[in-house]
Amino acid sequence: MNQEKFISVFDMFKIGVGPSSSHTLGPWKAALQCIHELLEQQKLEAVDSLQIKLYGSLAKTGRGHGSDIALLMGLCGEDPVTTDTSLLLQKVDAIKSKGELMLSSKHGIPFVYDRDFIFLKNESLPYHPNALQIIVHFSDQTSIKNTYYSIGGGFIEKELSDTTVKTQDSINSKDHPQVDLPFEYRTTEELLHGCMKSGLHIHEIVLENELMFHNADHINQQVDAIWKVMLDCMYKGCHTPGELPGGLKVQRRAYELNNTLLNNQTTSNLNEWLALIEKGGHDFKYILDWVSCFALAVNEENASFGRVVTAPTNGAAGVIPAVLLYANLFCDKKDPSHIRQFLYTASAVGMLFKNGATISAAMGGCQAEIGVSSAMAAAGLAELLGGSQRQTLMAAEIAMEHHLGLTCDPVGGLVQIPCIERNTMGAIKAITAAQLALQSKPDFALVSLDKVIQTMWNTALDMNAKYKETADGGLATQISIALAEC
Repeated sequence: MNQEKFISVFDMFKIGVGPSSSHTLGPWKAALQCIHELLEQQKLEAVDSLQIKLYGSLAKTGRGHGSDIALLMGLCGEDPVTTDTSLLLQKVDAIKSKGELMLSSKHGIPFVYDRDFIFLKNESLPYHPNALQIIVHFSDQTSIKNTYYSIGGGFIEKELSDTTVKTQDSINSKDHPQVDLPFEYRTTEELLHGCMKSGLHIHEIVLENELMFHNADHINQQVDAIWKVMLDCMYKGCHTPGELPGGLKVQRRAYELNNTLLNNQTTSNLNEWLALIEKGGHDFKYILDWVSCFALAVNEENASFGRVVTAPTNGAAGVIPAVLLYANLFCDKKDPSHIRQFLYTASAVGMLFKNGATISAAMGGCQAEIGVSSAMAAAGLAELLGGSQRQTLMAAEIAMEHHLGLTCDPVGGLVQIPCIERNTMGAIKAITAAQLALQSKPDFALVSLDKVIQTMWNTALDMNAKYKETADGGLATQISIALAEC
């Protein structure tokens, strides 16, 4: 495997801020990278002004996805992992009203939003539809142009020349040593070969690779922290009523569904809530409603600029938490080792799609988001429930096979309609795919996961650009709503 292509569990699952990994988290990280380089070069204090240009999909749905908010917060030096999400809009309003931007919270420069933010909706850069430029002007009359590409899942790449781009945020960055991995794989067959040769399960293969970079205690702590954010997000989403921001006037549904399923019983903390859900029994409809509620809760938080985990993207962030909590509450998979096993296995499948196709809706439509998250969740659940390596990968194949061709057509450029409901569908399909794989014999399957990944990529290449996160096609053009510019 090319070392630059190794993707860690912590690359697939990033803690950040909604509503979009490619349009919010990616630009945020690009802005942080720009500031970091200015600080390294000791040029921050020499900055006189700057302009930001958004191209293609970023320009068309940037405001609806909060790209402008993310870039401003990144330039201010805010960390998406720790920033107080309740203050984001207030901070942006202050920048707009004062006409001043505090770079890295240290150096103030004039910034006029309507002048210095440029949305080039009819222009695209050839490398990727999600392109942005931060043009920095210095007091000595010189300037630099930084071009970044947000390639899905919060991954960013920087253009070094007209022909070269560089990944900025993989685990194999300058902060991590270049090592020979014990298990190198880019395809399903290579992953299976490693499993068969070693006798290890998929989650164990993933862990062996991770141990080349971090010790076991650190890995466990980080994975447990990811699950904690997922749990907190579901809990908060199920206990927050009201209307989602953005102008569509979409009402939150997880709050009412939660109250209905609990017969309006109240709890004071996360653990009490989980215990009360579990006490409700194992009726099929009850479980089905809860899985949908969990997924709704996450993506309603995501749509509200809440803290979520890319899984593998923000737009699909509800699928994996919903399926994992299903396993936790209704399949008695409560031990921290179960949570880690699920997430390791899911990340392996996510890496196969990331390297073999795409996880960017701007490149592949929603099949690259909900489809991939459903495949990841199906694999994680199948292995957790005792599936063999082949059954686990078969579950991923089944889940993606039935998402092929899914378009990305956000109404109003917001990650709300149909995005939130699609997470419930992805979660249910993942559970169905896992159950089907566990009752099947993979040796008789005609379609492999590698073939489905290639098919997804071919479908992405054939898909009309208007169905790739532009709000120019599909439902986005069928629903007439008076909105501010997205």
